[in-house]
Amino acid sequence: MRYEIILTPSAREHLRRLGAHTRVAVRDALEVHLRYEPTKLSRSRIKRLRDLAQPQYRLRVGEIRVFYDVTEARVEVLAILSKPEVVEWLRERGRPL
Repeated sequence: MRYEIILTPSAREHLRRLGAHTRVAVRDALEVHLRYEPTKLSRSRIKRLRDLAQPQYRLRVGEIRVFYDVTEARVEVLAILSKPEVVEWLRERGRPL
C-alpha cells in the first residue's frame, strides 16, 4: 500500500533549515522508509515511541530524527530535528498517552 507523505508547516521549516546534503538524505529516507512501510520497526531506523500518543514513530537518518504519525493512508511528518533538539521538542510537543 502506498502512503501519502504530508509535511506539517513546522516540518517543512525544519527541512528547509538543513544543509543541502542532509536535506537530500532526509527526503530519500522519507521516500524509501515511509512511502510503503512506515510502521515496519527496525533495530535502529524506525522506532515506535512508547508512552506517547503523538508522535507515534521516529525515523533516524544519521544525526537527524524524523517524528511522524501514521493514519490509514497518510504519514504526517511532525518534525525533522537534529539529535540535540529532540528532548526539548518532545517535552514541549509530545502528547502522553
